[in-house]
Amino acid sequence: EMARKIEAACNARKDDNFVVLARTDAIALEGLEGAIKRAKLYERAGADLIFADAIKGEEQIKALVDAVDIPVFADGDTGYGDVNNVVRMVGEYERAGVAGLFIEDQVFPKRCGHMEGKAVIPMEEMVAKIRAALYAREDPDLVVMARTDALAVNGFEDALKRGKAYAEAGADLIFVEAVTTEEQMRRVNAEIPKPTLANMIEGGKTPIKTPAALQELGYDVVVFPCSLTYAITKTVQRCLEELRVNGTTNALLDDMTTFDEFFEFIGARD
Repeated sequence: EMARKIEAACNARKDDNFVVLARTDAIALEGLEGAIKRAKLYERAGADLIFADAIKGEEQIKALVDAVDIPVFADGDTGYGDVNNVVRMVGEYERAGVAGLFIEDQVFPKRCGHMEGKAVIPMEEMVAKIRAALYAREDPDLVVMARTDALAVNGFEDALKRGKAYAEAGADLIFVEAVTTEEQMRRVNAEIPKPTLANMIEGGKTPIKTPAALQELGYDVVVFPCSLTYAITKTVQRCLEELRVNGTTNALLDDMTTFDEFFEFIGARD
């Protein structure tokens, strides 16, 4: 289901330079191997970039990077501490081979960007983290994205102010999380002088739009971060219910990969 969404997103974009990023949260449910399998599938579906969420540590990230031939964009969370932790994190992620990473201005431990009850650190503290990340990177092509969750905490104007400040600090890509209206989306792209990322969460606070519509609003990158998790959950529930009621999965075979297809896909026949 997620692969079909990726294909649809790629087909809908009007500009070939518009980046379709596929995010996988599968490590939480399927472990590292599951995340790697899905990254390969999304690469085949046409995604330009893989977003490895909830994958932490140099070894895990390197395993995913080595599994695909397209760039991997990694979640740097809050930087895991102060500027010294940010420097260490960037070094580890860069050694693992990521093409980019992001850090955010939430207070640790953080919450989902579309949940209530968040808190953010002072803007100046986040600016220092961005500068630390840029100082730490060895490859100038490593993309450093800055995310702000300030909208739900302090309002849109503060979020916009932070986005501008993070751009001025040198972040390559800006992500203003959980915008709630098309007008806010337009202002983000009109007033922040850096490329921007749009986050499409089904059931979240931000209006769901096609890649073509997001391009028209000025966005440069789009991610559908929860589509995979939602699809996995529904599929697992359906499969377990079928087993409970009928004792087999025969009724679901058309929606499942075959034995041969699965082992071909994971490379077990190589």
